[in-house]
Amino acid sequence: NFIPAPAKRGASNFFNNLDDINVVLNDLLQLKLRNAVQDSGRFVINTTVGIVGLFDVASQFGLYKNHEDFGQTLGHWGVPAGPYLMLPILGTSNVRDAISIIPDTLMNPVFWIDDSETRFYIYTLDNTNTRLYYMAAESLIDGDEYSFVRDAYIQRREYLVSDGEVYDEWDEF
Repeated sequence: NFIPAPAKRGASNFFNNLDDINVVLNDLLQLKLRNAVQDSGRFVINTTVGIVGLFDVASQFGLYKNHEDFGQTLGHWGVPAGPYLMLPILGTSNVRDAISIIPDTLMNPVFWIDDSETRFYIYTLDNTNTRLYYMAAESLIDGDEYSFVRDAYIQRREYLVSDGEVYDEWDEF
């Protein structure tokens, strides 16, 4: 690795902090008011004490990262996932989540940056950071890579949309 671990962690924390704005908006759209207050507090603490989010100070106060996006909001209100998709450049998705890319992008503060060159570089850094995160997990893939990634994606999204309450058909046996 040519990037020092503290720099990777700082970049990851920074983008997670920016994402908390989107998380709060989706908390509100799902009527998860307690989470909206918690995630707002997390954003304020990390933006101020955590130096624009470079440090995740809020987790030390018990305000842990929640993961909400517009695809989960649509799922919360009953919109079905639709078929699995593998999108060029963007990667794994389903129809519901592919549609949600538009509002998620519009709610991302990076989208609000007027200078297109700066906006491009920040998006590129964010996507590189995300890709590095997934590269670390690639060693866990066993067997057919496509099937493994598809099944993992579908299960993870189902888990997130249902807030961890997933029906397991094997529980009946």
